[in-house]
Amino acid sequence: MRLGLYNAILHDRPLPEAIEVIAGVGLTGIEINTGGFLPPVHVPGMDDILASDTARDDYLGHFEGTGVAIAGLNCNGNPLHPNPAIGPKHAEDVRRSIRLAARLGQDRVVTMSGLPGGEPGARRTNWIVNAWNSAALDVLDHQWEIVTEFWRETDRFARDHGVKVALELHPQNVVFNCDSVHELIERTRATHVGVELDASHLFWQQMDPVAVVRHLGDLVFHAAAKDVRINPANAALNGVLDNGFRRLRPDESRTNLGGDEWANEWPKESAWDFVALGKGHDTAYWTEFLRALHEVDPGMLVNIEHEDTELGPVEGVAAAAEVLKAADRALADSPG
Repeated sequence: MRLGLYNAILHDRPLPEAIEVIAGVGLTGIEINTGGFLPPVHVPGMDDILASDTARDDYLGHFEGTGVAIAGLNCNGNPLHPNPAIGPKHAEDVRRSIRLAARLGQDRVVTMSGLPGGEPGARRTNWIVNAWNSAALDVLDHQWEIVTEFWRETDRFARDHGVKVALELHPQNVVFNCDSVHELIERTRATHVGVELDASHLFWQQMDPVAVVRHLGDLVFHAAAKDVRINPANAALNGVLDNGFRRLRPDESRTNLGGDEWANEWPKESAWDFVALGKGHDTAYWTEFLRALHEVDPGMLVNIEHEDTELGPVEGVAAAAEVLKAADRALADSPG
């Protein structure tokens, strides 16, 4: 398989140093952030690259001879956010990323389906978790109209540029599980919009990533390797919809998500945590994950995403890489 790293965890260093870290742990790909929730730190001259062949070639020169190649672009955000300071910018980031992918010889852009407000005129998002009442279905009807229009047009745009858009099945988005994937495709008849299979967000929803890959088949365009550890004592009391986040103060270090929205502090007594590969599921599990992806596409891009706060950036990437490479070797040794 083609194994790499999503670069956000290495945004604290310049691109050449990030490439050195990736090569040093034995990975061969870098998935590059190009907007959305995070700024495109490792593509500072994006507008120049889009306009100038010289700028494009200079940028691609960073990767020559390193053993690390670009392995897709990523602009995870909320392109359907009802706040005009957020949604339109993230939507434009998706379109720019598609154009940039075509310029760089890439054919995969990762993002999220998005989440609109719950009614016309809303300024905040509304994620319907359990639509047991009729009002919740009214919200979903409204949201699906927005989702369908945006992704039908974006599918055309991606098709015109020879790029496929892979949607992360992420909670707080309209598309977050298999049923919602099928509904999106049925509504839009999309041919160039599919799924980025990030196992982590399926684990904590109690879904099985291997089963999901085999169910969705060729709708899986791209994959992320990130693990989750369920903390049984806390999950037993608060379930996986644990909501004990703390609002960070303006004087604390915090990540802006667009407009005046910020990432909160993770619950201290969490029901579950993102962890490096192997700390939630063993190598044998990741071997089966790669096997399922290989059945869909032997050339699938599988990129580690590191969000384990118990490990430093390089330490965590190295630990995850060892597990993913071991799984890949095991797959090669037992192709059946």
